Amino acid sequence: MPTSSSRSAPTAAALAAAILLTVSACGDPDPEGSLPPAASAAPAAPVAGVAIAKDAALHAALPEQIREAGVVRVATDVPYAPFEMFVAEGKPELTGLDYDLGQALGAKLGVKFAFTPQKFDGIVPAIQAGKFDAAMSAMTDNKERQAVVDFVDYSVSGSGIMVVKGNPEKITTLDDLCGKKAAVQAATNQLRLLQEHQAKCKAAGRAEIGVQTFPKDSDAQLALRSGKVVAQVQTKPAAGWTAKTADNGNAFEVVDDPAAAGGYAASPNGIAVSKKLPQLSDAIQKALQALIDDGTVTKIFDKYGVASIALKEATKNAAVD
Repeated sequence: MPTSSSRSAPTAAALAAAILLTVSACGDPDPEGSLPPAASAAPAAPVAGVAIAKDAALHAALPEQIREAGVVRVATDVPYAPFEMFVAEGKPELTGLDYDLGQALGAKLGVKFAFTPQKFDGIVPAIQAGKFDAAMSAMTDNKERQAVVDFVDYSVSGSGIMVVKGNPEKITTLDDLCGKKAAVQAATNQLRLLQEHQAKCKAAGRAEIGVQTFPKDSDAQLALRSGKVVAQVQTKPAAGWTAKTADNGNAFEVVDDPAAAGGYAASPNGIAVSKKLPQLSDAIQKALQALIDDGTVTKIFDKYGVASIALKEATKNAAVD
């Protein structure tokens, strides 16, 4: 999704369709959306090296149908690195930040978070229709979506700056790009960010950023590798994952501006939960906070090179616009 730091908002028409789908689904039970059999009571596998114990009180606070099924049905749009990915091309097994976080939440709540791939624009309608209980798909929390789902927010992400390993140009903020060449994918929020920053360069009496646009992030990355630019601006999660994985972490690094820890023009990302299941969103929020407090969330985010975008407090419906 190149035009934003996380998944973009649905149109009003899409939301209307979601509501209509809900109405039609009320009188037409769908076997595909029925509750699966109860999950095994076997201990959960460690997540990011952390063994997570079930919280009996949080399990008891879950909606009755979730407790009985032992499963939270989760929609996700794959791939969208580093949030959701396939373990191997052509194989159904999933991995990624959202998947790992879901397994950690499931272990804490004593249920299984069962992920099923779903096209992104169909996720909200599917939750409305009762086919899923929740979604974990790098989804932006905004007021329009809050009308049809509730969000438990776990990260905040915007645009980030990636430089070659060692940061030879000593880039620390967007201001340091004034008078220098920077790569960016065309037609993205990151291009808009650089264009808007030109005025600040001028106001500081400095030359404009030499913005070079490319059709794909990979092309911009090649320009950075070859020294044609001093930095690449992309979504901060994508930058973090690239820096973590390219040449085993030896090619690039991400600039962490203390004034914009989650990235520039950052917005909250959340777990979308059906409004029909307020007990579930409450339990997820409390479980997430427990995982934040004990350091598990930091370890999961760090595994994907994006520790800086993790929230320190599990909020609910935090977006104000």
